[in-house]
Amino acid sequence: MSGSIRRRIGAAAVGALALALAACASGPRLSELQESGRIPNPAPDRGRIYVYRTAVIGAAVQPEVTIDGRFVGNAVPDGVFYVDLPPGRHTVATADAADRKLRLDLAAGGTRYVRLDVGFGWMRYPVYPVAVAGAEGARDIAALHYTGFLAAR
Repeated sequence: MSGSIRRRIGAAAVGALALALAACASGPRLSELQESGRIPNPAPDRGRIYVYRTAVIGAAVQPEVTIDGRFVGNAVPDGVFYVDLPPGRHTVATADAADRKLRLDLAAGGTRYVRLDVGFGWMRYPVYPVAVAGAEGARDIAALHYTGFLAAR
């Protein structure tokens, strides 16, 4: 392979990496916001669902996330947000993998974790929700960037 071709391949790889990193979440980490008290506890009659994405594969693909048919955020790589909801069964879905909905039960005062995984398809990377156990989910989100809405203080 000639040096010119290697340089072009190297430049393309660097460009692809820059695009992937630019599509990742930025801003404060969830752990920093929790430590500073900027993330309130849910009301006693509510539970919390953390929705997060660690994978940067298919970084440009950031579909809308819905819970019970309502838009709650986007599937941003390296990002996390939460939704406080009443107890009961809830359905989490993404716009590009509507056939892979996740149904989970939420208790008052409870916390659930939903990781948004990236699949491989013909010419696309579908993003779909997966339930994660409490300890694993808490570890996963600690270093992620918060992509939800923060109330002004």
